[in-house]
Parts: sequence; structure tokens; C-alpha cells
Amino acid sequence: MAFEAFNFIPLKVDTEIKPFKCKDEDLNGFLLDDARKYLVDLMAVTYLLEDLSTNKTVAYFSLLNDKISSDPEQNSVWNKLSRRIPNPKRRKHYPAVKIGRLAVSLEYAQQGLGKDIIRFIKYLFTHGNRTGCRFITVDAYKDAIVFYQKSGFDFITEKDKNDETRLMFYDLKRFVSE
Repeated sequence: MAFEAFNFIPLKVDTEIKPFKCKDEDLNGFLLDDARKYLVDLMAVTYLLEDLSTNKTVAYFSLLNDKISSDPEQNSVWNKLSRRIPNPKRRKHYPAVKIGRLAVSLEYAQQGLGKDIIRFIKYLFTHGNRTGCRFITVDAYKDAIVFYQKSGFDFITEKDKNDETRLMFYDLKRFVSE
């Protein structure tokens, strides 16, 4: 299913959110109860994909600024990540954009829409980006880890391997050279 087949809009304070339901109540709740608050407080921007023929929200995702920071307890992981950066540019922190939330409705799940959204975000931050942004990060729920791995994301740390979410990253430089 092509991303372009849907109406793509940034959420505004007065946007009427069309019906949406995915398999995760936390993700449903964020869209319906919290996305506007994050927008008003300048904490995250949420984007909607709508199917105007069915008058439903097909998917949504929220983006916010982030950074990847050096963790002295995870030197091997940090060294692996830093090797991607030329020596004169290496720092203790690297700019990133975080996917705060990403959800596809039950009716449109398993049709490649999540993959299309990830590809769109990669494109968005490598073509005409207004600020420097080297990485995409996400706190992936356990059941979404495989999805993000298939999209090229790697783990930042091993400290969270038993947690409900895992911090993952994608190096946008890879997308530029694909």
C-alpha cells in the first residue's frame, strides 16, 4: 500500500482526528489524548495519514529532536557508532530525530505502510533538512524491534535488553548512499 494514496497532514490544535485504532492502547491513547498537548508544548509534532474515502486515520507518527550521547559504560557500542563519523567530526553527542510514536491502524496493518513511513522519515531528514541530523532514534517496544531491525535500525546499548523498550538508531548516511 503506497503512502502517497493517503492524505498526509501535520496535526494542528484544531485538527479533527478521524477514527483510529491500532493493537496498542498506549499508541491509541497518545493520538487521541496527548498528541495535541505535545504540539502545544513544542515537544513533538504528529503527522496523520488519512483515508478520505473511509473517513479514518490510517496511521500516524510523531517526531521530536533527540541526540545520541556517549555512555562510558557502553564503550564498545559507542566506538562502533563513532567509527561511522570522520575523526575530525567525532563528538560526545550526535544530533538525531526521534520517532516518538508510530502506529498503523488495525485495518491497514501488514500492508507495508509502516515501512513506507520509515522510508519517508529517512527521506525527510536527508533531503532539504533545515538542521544537521545524522541519526534517527526510537524507543522500540519489544514487539516492534524486528520491524525496526528490518528497517536498518541497530541497538545503541545492551543495558536495556530486558526492558519494555529498546533504544535503537539508524544512521541517515546509509540512506543517502542507498
